[in-house]
Amino acid sequence: MAAEHQINAGFIPLFDSAVLVAAREIGFAAREGVDLTLSRETSWANIRDRIAIGHFDLAHMLGPMPIACNLGLTPLASDTIVPFSLGLGGNCVTVSNVVWAGMAAHGALPDLDPARAGKALGALIRERANAGRDPLRFAVVHPHSGHNFELRYWLAACGIDPSREIEIVIVPPPFMADALAAGRIDGYCAGEPWNSVSVVAGTGHIATVKAAIWKTSPEKVVGVRKAWAEKHPEALSALLRALHHAARWCQNPANRGELAALMAQPSFLGVSPALQMPILTGHLALGGAELSVEDFFLTFGKAANFPWKSHALWFYTQMVRWGQIKHSAAHMALARDTYRPDLYRAALKPLGVALPGANAKVEGALTAATPVGSAGASLVLGPDGFFDGRIFDPDRIDDYLAIRDWAMPTS
Repeated sequence: MAAEHQINAGFIPLFDSAVLVAAREIGFAAREGVDLTLSRETSWANIRDRIAIGHFDLAHMLGPMPIACNLGLTPLASDTIVPFSLGLGGNCVTVSNVVWAGMAAHGALPDLDPARAGKALGALIRERANAGRDPLRFAVVHPHSGHNFELRYWLAACGIDPSREIEIVIVPPPFMADALAAGRIDGYCAGEPWNSVSVVAGTGHIATVKAAIWKTSPEKVVGVRKAWAEKHPEALSALLRALHHAARWCQNPANRGELAALMAQPSFLGVSPALQMPILTGHLALGGAELSVEDFFLTFGKAANFPWKSHALWFYTQMVRWGQIKHSAAHMALARDTYRPDLYRAALKPLGVALPGANAKVEGALTAATPVGSAGASLVLGPDGFFDGRIFDPDRIDDYLAIRDWAMPTS
């Protein structure tokens, strides 16, 4: 029997594409009448361009990228919406062994503490500057990425000016570990497994993680061509239901072995199951030791798949903060309306699953796991704190953008 809906999707070889992969390969898409075709790409620029020209109906995307498309910040951009999040967390900041040794000399410890690591990195940067050495070069995967914004947020909170005191370059995720090993970069912020690849190769050290910089924070999403979504609402709803079931399956510890074996295939991630265990378990190798990180990466639970408008607005504030766009009411509205919780709710309401009662929330306010109002099943959110203790209130964006001194108080 032919599938009712044909959908073409692109993805990058990162573990956080697993929900899309599982939807196809484990059969969740087929059960919803969806024939899901997946195409592997090497760079986010390719994903952006191919969705714009219609090669893809939807794609595994960086959380800020659809916002950037709608704001006209990218070439070949098309109107893009976000009805589903693929997970929370999963990124690391990895540095070369030489940089880590310099940080350790200034007090860094293998504990992933972003404040301690950032203070040590700042001291190393100033030491190098005083000696007349070139700035350190860090790589991120794309200018409009959570990686770029979380790296800059971390550095600025630790008293480092990311626009002046380091150099930031763009490198596709699969090339990060090789670029570090070749000495072309001194560090990078990327998703797994590309941090663990450097650790296992003996060429890098994980300094801190996204889950410590901002707990349960947004990462990849499903970006959908708006024109396609409006023409095929039933197909999109069917896919969202398939992705919901796939996300639940991916989060189940009983499925880790099967998921890792699936993602190890060359057509998907193409790295060994052993290199996927850090993101699956939250157990990270740090210079011979191992540290367990709570909620290091979530594909399901804590509303991991809900497209919060507050996430979209936080990304927007970072675009403004780092000079990518000027703040205006119109720009803010475009960013906010890129994320579509209405489509998520409409597709999943028949399943009786937990659906947040609000479209946005104050980010960084929960210090512990907290039950919140929801339709359907019960829902627990948080903790969701920023490491510097700041709060992001989506109803007070002008106040947030007015902050000038982002550095944490020195003790």
